[in-house]
Amino acid sequence: MKLGVVGLPNVGKSTLFNAITQAGAESANYPFCTIEPNVGIVDVPDERLNKLSALYGSKKIIPTQIEFVDIAGLVKGASRGEGLGNKFLAHIREVDAIVHVVRCFEDSNITHVEGSVGPKRDMETINLELVFSDLDAVQRRFDKASTMKRVGDKKNVENVEVLSRILDTLKEGLPVRSLEFTDDELEYVKSLFLLTSKPVIYVANISEDQIADGENLPLVLELKTEAIIEKAEVVVISAKIEEDLASLSDEEREVFLEDLNLSERGLNKLVKSCYSLLGLISYLTAGEKETRAWTIERGTKAPQAAGKIHTDFERGFIRAECVDYQVLLDLGAYTACKEKGKVRSEGKEYVIKDGDVVQFRFNV
Repeated sequence: MKLGVVGLPNVGKSTLFNAITQAGAESANYPFCTIEPNVGIVDVPDERLNKLSALYGSKKIIPTQIEFVDIAGLVKGASRGEGLGNKFLAHIREVDAIVHVVRCFEDSNITHVEGSVGPKRDMETINLELVFSDLDAVQRRFDKASTMKRVGDKKNVENVEVLSRILDTLKEGLPVRSLEFTDDELEYVKSLFLLTSKPVIYVANISEDQIADGENLPLVLELKTEAIIEKAEVVVISAKIEEDLASLSDEEREVFLEDLNLSERGLNKLVKSCYSLLGLISYLTAGEKETRAWTIERGTKAPQAAGKIHTDFERGFIRAECVDYQVLLDLGAYTACKEKGKVRSEGKEYVIKDGDVVQFRFNV
């Protein structure tokens, strides 16, 4: 699970990345202070783990994780090699989803490559560069597939139809993710590794003194209006506040959040949103040794979920004994759940649900 943090230079990408990962990436008031991408691994916040651990007396807690990549700032003309365009596009092609940071605050002390703050314009600048890059790649594919179609290759007849729809969409300046595809078409589209087919979440970066009414700021509302068109989510964060919070102890952090009248860190919301964006859920295992969250795609059946723990679990799968996390917490013990008939014995066709606490039975 690799998420690329992108945006124009000086919008707060590296500040946000440092707050997320505490990786110490360089952050400075000039374009392209990030050249090679910085990488950091982040735990996915899950309050269920602590409660389960307390219930079982677990010796350790192992959360699931997401990898964040801080990618060089993009400028207009990147698809033609301007700035660090070619590097940027190569790095973003390797990620599973995009976290697009957009500056939504004014500050005369922080330079802006366009000379002024404009969320809609900034968002379009990056999106269009990704569109231009995809347009070039798809046009080449279309030309090749069209040639093969003329010699009677049936598969290429289907591919030409898909590529034609994609070309029309890109020429309108719209991302490939705005299109609907059948399952077979989607497999082909995935093989194209297009930048605009990647899911995206927008981060509205606001200043620390705007946090009280961050959701309703004019610049944030401007970004939200544009994101609705893409059916994309916007998470409002002050990268500076998150950077300050990252340097505090857990106790100090709680006090700081309370003073700001915030229920949780903005970064927690962001990580959870990214996890959901990728269509991922967690099932849980618990015992005296450890309590752990396991990442699977939504819709995964029990044997494949078991395979995340060990291939033998999938190969020799017999059944999955499942209980809902909240039911387990309410009844206070696994034995109590069994006595009340709340532990379900599920077979090979069962689709694991988020929050299932599972014991797999297998024989190899």
